[in-house]
Amino acid sequence: MRKVKRLLRYTAIFEEAPEGGYVVRIPTLGCVTEGETFEEAKAMAQDAIRCYCASLLKHGEPIPEEGPSEVISTLSVPITVPSR
Repeated sequence: MRKVKRLLRYTAIFEEAPEGGYVVRIPTLGCVTEGETFEEAKAMAQDAIRCYCASLLKHGEPIPEEGPSEVISTLSVPITVPSR
């Protein structure tokens, strides 16, 4: 069987953890990981994706892919609230 390398893209959501560092979620795959720094969290997320996809392949399962139209954005909305 011929093997082909593919570059897959997944949305990763980085959230600052209250105790420090970052928690990263990859919603399409259901993966969650963390790191002390943003760079470490990113590397851990990439490793989680690789390991999860390798497990799927080993068990003959398809690798989920995101559609090209998926976008996550931060929105700023001004809201007037009563003062205390």
